Parts: sequence; structure tokens; C-alpha cells
Amino acid sequence: MDDKLDFTYSVDRFADIQVIRYKVPGFEDLTLRQKKLIYFLSKAALEGRDILYDQNGKYNLRIRKMLEAVYLHYDGDRSDKHFLALETYLKRVWFSNGIHHHYATDKFIPDFSPEFFREALKHIDPNELPLTDGMTLDELCDEIFPIIFDPNVMPKRVNQADGEDVVQTSACNYYSNVSQEEAEQFYNAMKSEDDVYPVMYGLNSRLVKENGQVKEVIWKSDGLYGKAIDRIIFWLEKALPYAETPEQAEVIRTLIDYYRTGDLRTFDEYSILWVKDLDAHIDFTNGFIESYGDPLGLKASWEAIVNFKDVVATHRTEVLSENAAWFEQHSPVDKRFKKSKVKGVSAKVITATILGGDLYPSSAIGINLPNSNWIRSVHGSKSVTIGNLIDSYNKVAHGNGFYEEFVYSADTRKMIDKYGDVTDDLHTDLHECLGHGSGQLLPGTDPDALKVYGSTIEEARADLFALYYLADKKLVDLQLLNDDEAFKAQYYTYILNGLMTQLVRISLGNNVEEAHMRNRQLIARWAYEHGKEEKVIELVKENGKTYLKINDYERLRSLFAELLAEIQRIKSEGDFEGARYLVETYGVKIDPVLHKEILERYEQLHLAPYKGFVNPVYTPVVDKDGEIIDVEISYAEGYVEQMLRYSKDYANLPYVNN
Repeated sequence: MDDKLDFTYSVDRFADIQVIRYKVPGFEDLTLRQKKLIYFLSKAALEGRDILYDQNGKYNLRIRKMLEAVYLHYDGDRSDKHFLALETYLKRVWFSNGIHHHYATDKFIPDFSPEFFREALKHIDPNELPLTDGMTLDELCDEIFPIIFDPNVMPKRVNQADGEDVVQTSACNYYSNVSQEEAEQFYNAMKSEDDVYPVMYGLNSRLVKENGQVKEVIWKSDGLYGKAIDRIIFWLEKALPYAETPEQAEVIRTLIDYYRTGDLRTFDEYSILWVKDLDAHIDFTNGFIESYGDPLGLKASWEAIVNFKDVVATHRTEVLSENAAWFEQHSPVDKRFKKSKVKGVSAKVITATILGGDLYPSSAIGINLPNSNWIRSVHGSKSVTIGNLIDSYNKVAHGNGFYEEFVYSADTRKMIDKYGDVTDDLHTDLHECLGHGSGQLLPGTDPDALKVYGSTIEEARADLFALYYLADKKLVDLQLLNDDEAFKAQYYTYILNGLMTQLVRISLGNNVEEAHMRNRQLIARWAYEHGKEEKVIELVKENGKTYLKINDYERLRSLFAELLAEIQRIKSEGDFEGARYLVETYGVKIDPVLHKEILERYEQLHLAPYKGFVNPVYTPVVDKDGEIIDVEISYAEGYVEQMLRYSKDYANLPYVNN
């Protein structure tokens, strides 16, 4: 296809997934130096791919290799239902970076039979299979097949069920032979109330018990994941001469030092330097960042993104950032929990150029970092909204019939059509730019006190901050909205999602598990229940279908204010029981009758509830002396092509890495 004239957003569709492309507008206008920087950083962003597979489950790399070997070398009937089922399963494994759903974290079970898979493997060259020394194919199958086919073996990547040992019942590969109690005791022993600048203990390690001793195995150059980390370092060093500013060069050097040593103090140094590097047009993150994949919220998955600033779209985030102190001062939370000074809240809209690790293929649309509470308090944070990804999502969503099916009235649909996109963008900006950076912990509060509920509470806090201020006339005064009732579009779609439509992402009979989904249901369900007597929100029946009706938007805003105040108190005081009550009462359980109805209605639309991306391909153009004279971008690569190429080019870890 002609990349410039015939850009097609949709790439592939399987299971509950739609794979789409994203454009990188403005890349051709960058200088050669900037293009080189992006190229080298993009290579570093892909070299850690295998790390995430292994973090998500100790058998994932072997399973991926077995599936790919059959997909590439199967000489039977490729139209056979079992082979087609294997193809779909492999696509799901690629998308989820493992055998558990990328969002719900449940293990997905293949529709091909164990007998088919074993027979297919017998016809594959043994050199193409992950056979360790002396291992036979039957031994490999006997070890791996229960992991793939038995629904009772490693059923959840992240288990957060109340009352269970969430470490021992989670399939993620952050712990080995340790219990939840042992893990919590190990890290609690490291903490000191006198340390006002604590590192994020456990962030870059696997916790193991060997010979009765609990210890950390660090992810670093000469440690666990060392081969992949060395490749990341290689490309970071290539990028270093093309840094746009001395500050950015120091960021890269410090990140390299962190990867070599695994020292979390060095990671904090890197994070501070990164927060302060505000002048470079190109930016990136690369490392062990977010802890959603750990049931205890301590250990971070590997991720990477390279981007450059969208100067025009950044205006709205700059306006929010410049007024951060006003928003903090007028927040409806107890003044004890407000920051007296708001420092370093920088915000921008970015154009992503490459996604890697836990940001690929499924990606966040907004990021606020660093996650260290003390760094955010003392040095501030960077917040970004990923504009070109949001644009791709919007392009494939418009006109798909979703709102016609689920939105109560034509007037409400018109309101959403008019203001939905702009208020979505503003909600993301407020959430990332200001929400996560707002508030403060009371002195002596353990930042990990909320344990398994920490991620849900933090996301709810940022969402509520954004929801509360979306209805504030300050946004009209700042010319970020041109109508003081525009906020109603976001209020409606947010509550609709939290109470009803996000349920399409959950199998009937299951509870809500993922932190962001728990957060949204918590907010929507709490507001519904606490406004019930006043009929602030109603679920009404019409022609046998359930619809959402919001009767009092101003009262809904005051409910958001009440809940924000309580959730900020829980966060600031480290009130574990308060967090547990809110999440378990409002964020977890699902009405099975409503759930069934929503699934049936959604199925009729033939939509995919989850979307993710393929990356563009960057190719250096070299002269006769081997010097790079340009970097070309292409959007032509397909999903399967890209995944197979990545498995070939970035296979940096042994298949048995535990």
C-alpha cells in the first residue's frame, strides 16, 4: 500500500481484539539529528520485549516459541479448524505478551486440541523448539500442556481476590516460592520511618526463596534479564551523541548506569533528571515503571515509549499546568491533604513514535511519571497525553453504532457527538497532569500501606479529580471549553462505562479484577448508590433494555467531590481498611442479570472491546560510507509480520529464565 495516500487504520481482528495503526504526523519534518535519536531510542524500546513476556509468566517464552514454530513450519492443512484456532491463540499470546488476557488477566484457553498440538510439534525441526539439554519433545509437552490447556493451572496472572494469598495464586513471575506474608515482611523490614527519600523497594527484582532464605534477584546488566538489558544499553549508547540537550544526555547516561547497577537510588536520580528535562522536543521512557502486574503493587513491568511534542495540542496541557496551584487550592479535600506548594507539574501532548513492552500492543493514552511519592512532592512530575493514539482510537470508533445502542436519548447522543472527544481529552489531561500529582501523604504514611488496593485507589483519586474539575467554570474561563455544560458529555459516558458498558470486557460470572476497571465501577456505583434517594442517576428500562439516565448533573458533581475527599483521606492516611471497604463494596461485584444483558446487546454490534497497535517501521538510509543520511517511516507492516519479526530480531532471553 502507499503509506502516504492509502493509510488504513484497521489491521487485524480476532477474538475480542482489533489491531489498528497510528500515524506519526510531523516525523518527516524533524531534523536528521532528531530522526537518528528517535531511531536509536526506538531500537532500545524493542529490545526488552522478552522481559515482559517472562515477567507475565515463567512459561510464556517457551509457549510463544512452540506456537510460532508450528505457525511457521506446519505442513498440514492450514485451513483446518485446529490450525486456525492455533493462529488465533498465537495472536492473543502476542497481544497479551503471554497466555493471560492483557486486561482481565484471566488465562485464555485455546480452541485447538492437545492432540493436534502434540502431533504438529512432532513434525517440527527440534532446533526450532525450546528444548533444554537432554529434554525430549514428550517431556516438553508434558510440562507445558497443563499450563496451556488446564483452566485450573495458573488461572490468573494477577489475583486480587480478598482473603486469598494473592502472591501464591497469581501466575505472574515476580515471586518464586514465597508467600504474600513473606513478601510483605521482607519489604517492610527494609523501610525506615526516618528515610524521607525512600526508594521504591522491590521495583526491579524477583523475590525468591532458596534454601529457606528469602532474597531478591535484581534485574540488571549482570543479573536477571541481563542479555536483554545489555541490548537496551547498546542502543541507548548509540542514542547518546544525538541527545538534544545536555540535560537529556545526562538522563540517558544515568539510565544506563541504573541498568548496569540495578541501584534504585540511581533510578531515583534518573527520575529526577528526567522530570527536570523540559527543553528537549523528543522524549522517552524506558525501564521498569508500572506495578499493575504485581498483585502487591511493588514490582514493575518493563515498558518503553519514544515520542515528540505536539506543539499545537500541548497548549491545553500547558494552561492546566500553569494553573496547577489554583486547582490544588480549590480541591474539595481536607486542607491537611493538600500540597502547600505545587512543584514542577509539566504537561504536554505527545506524538508517539514507537511503543514497547507493557505499552505494546495495548497502550495507555496518558502517562504521569515518576511514581515515587517523594519525587513527585519535591521535584514534581511529567504528564503526557498521547495525542496520535487517541486520534486513532477516535477514527475507528466513530459511527460504529455503540452509542446508538447504549445511550438513552437522541439529545444525549448529540451532546456526546458535540463534546465527547474534547471532554475525553480534557479528562485525560486533568487525570494525568493534575490528578496524580495532587494531594500529599501525611508524614509517616507508608506509600505502600494500601497494598493490593493501592492501584485502584490511586486511579480513582486521579479520575475523581478530573471529573470534579471538568464541571468547573474555570475551564471555560481558561478557554479550554467553550460551553459550561460540555462536561455533561463526559459525566454521562463515564458513568455509563463504569456501571454498564465496561462489562463487555468481562466474562459472565466473573468479578471486576483490573485496577482501572475497579476504579471506574467504584466511582460510578458509589455515586449511583449515594444519589439513589434523590434519583441523581437512574437505570431505566425501555423496550426490555436497560439505559442510564442522569437527572441532576450538579448533584453528581457534588457526589464526586464527597468521594474524592474520602479517597484522598484514605490515600493520605494509608487507611487500608477504608480502601478495602470501598473497593470490595463498590468496585468488584457485578449484577449478573445486567451483565448478561449488556453482553448480548454488545455482541449484536460485532465490535471488539479491546484495541491495540502495530508500530511504524523505521529504516535508516545510508550513504556509500555507511553514514545515516535519513530515516524513513513506513506503515505497511501487518500485525503477524511485525510480531514474527520482533520474535526473530529481539529474542534476547533464554526460554527458561527462572
